[in-house]
Amino acid sequence: MGTHLFGPVPSRRLGRSLGIDLVPFKTCTYNCIYCQLGPTTERTCERKEWVPYEEVLEEIREKLRGQSGVDYLTFSGSGEPTLHSRIGELIREIKQITSVPVAVLTNGSLLWKEDVLDALMAADLVIPSLDAPDEHLFQRVNRPHADLSFEQVLEGTVRFGERFKGRIWLEVFLLAGITGMESEVRRLARLARSIHPECVQLLTVTRPPQEEFAEPVSREHLKRFACLFEGVSTVVPETSPAAWDARFSATREQILELLERRPCTVQDICRGLGIPRAEAGKYVEDLLGRGRLKSSTCNGERFYSADAR
Repeated sequence: MGTHLFGPVPSRRLGRSLGIDLVPFKTCTYNCIYCQLGPTTERTCERKEWVPYEEVLEEIREKLRGQSGVDYLTFSGSGEPTLHSRIGELIREIKQITSVPVAVLTNGSLLWKEDVLDALMAADLVIPSLDAPDEHLFQRVNRPHADLSFEQVLEGTVRFGERFKGRIWLEVFLLAGITGMESEVRRLARLARSIHPECVQLLTVTRPPQEEFAEPVSREHLKRFACLFEGVSTVVPETSPAAWDARFSATREQILELLERRPCTVQDICRGLGIPRAEAGKYVEDLLGRGRLKSSTCNGERFYSADAR
């Protein structure tokens, strides 16, 4: 127990987001060059009960009994959440026990499957990805499982946009010299229109990526590119919202669970777990000394991640 939830995470888009992780570390359909968690260890399209359904549900119930101030319950974490065959049951059960909205962060690679479409219908918000405008760049950026093609994934995302009654925010991740050029962004914008999202959110590298050649697009270029998309389009801020009140305390284990899912600065830890900076800094220094964390720098900021693998 206690291994499938993490955070709350300081999300740049979702506020204080309590994460729900449904697959083992780096179990995914893709092996994206920009992934902040490193290389995919289990690249698969197999949908199954990767972690026990009842165990996850009990952990959610327990967490919600003692949790306040959470803005979203978010299926995300260290892999692709739609690979879990019972994600739909979990979403429906959560809707019975809390009014906190449910979000699903997905790369969209399995939305062409009818059972995946059905599973996500009860969610409040789904954030699929569109990182490439064609097969060549899809292979270069996302490095998908061999059973996946660009057209297949795109058609599934379009079909999901036609059927889903909740909110869809389309995530477009741009990389300098690869997709972060006006010609490619215009092609992405044309495809985005066919998905009919509520908004398009442009992102780039802000945490240490898997591959060094995955470089960020400047904020100035992102803002200019946002104008190429129809409707609401935004540039996701580089940092999380201003710090929440430090009202809680945390354990080393909670901090490790957070850092296993995403690299964070000390300030990110403070914001997500609602703890004072001095407490977060103390735990980080202690875990570094024990060899449990590793550190790296991206865009001039120091990030920490669990060094358990």
